[in-house]
Amino acid sequence: MTGEPFNILPTTDSTNNHAMNQARLGQTSDGMAYFALDQYQGKGQRAKTWTSKPGENIILSVVKDCSGFQLNNQFQLSVAVALACYDFFSAYAGDETRIKWPNDLYWRDRKAGGILIENMVKSDQWDKAIIGMGININQTAFDTMEGKPVSLKQITGKTHDPISLAKVLCLHLENRFSMLQNRPFEQLLSFYNEQLYKKDELVQFKRNNIIFQAKVNGVDKDGNLLIMHGIEEPIPFGDISWLS
Repeated sequence: MTGEPFNILPTTDSTNNHAMNQARLGQTSDGMAYFALDQYQGKGQRAKTWTSKPGENIILSVVKDCSGFQLNNQFQLSVAVALACYDFFSAYAGDETRIKWPNDLYWRDRKAGGILIENMVKSDQWDKAIIGMGININQTAFDTMEGKPVSLKQITGKTHDPISLAKVLCLHLENRFSMLQNRPFEQLLSFYNEQLYKKDELVQFKRNNIIFQAKVNGVDKDGNLLIMHGIEEPIPFGDISWLS
């Protein structure tokens, strides 16, 4: 069961680092969760950092046994996790919650959270995934305004218990993992695209120092962003930057 056992760390460099180290020592089980009250070297995608005020947000890593999955299907797990984070946040923040490709949680045009999945591979087989999730809950002042951060407290006007909410998030993860194993992936991908940030809208992108506009059509089964600018083009993660 996802979130069992649920370990609370007073402080750590990174919950993903902690979970990864425990997994390498053989100290983890499928679904085990690590929640940190304080994290001083939080990691984001592409070597970015994730900062959070102590005790105010969800800082959570979950260990997922991936021995039953194909190594080339990593995007499928990413979709399930993104949908679980969407399910969780939208239940409190409402239907203006969106998933920004490839791994961010947005409310309107503001960043509410992010996902970082790191994989353990043994003999070319997918062994485990360490699923890191950072979601803004009670924080109202941010060190950086990149992504125009927003928290659940700013949206709802209420103070929440991050530990209790992290356990609720684990239930949503369990539900989406079950769907991933028991339903066609196309169904989850359809749900993902229904909640995709800026879908069917013109967005300004940057690639190789060239700025251009294109319409967001969706995301394909391989995790490419499909954009339309004269022709539909699949864009792998890391090839372009969002500017608007």
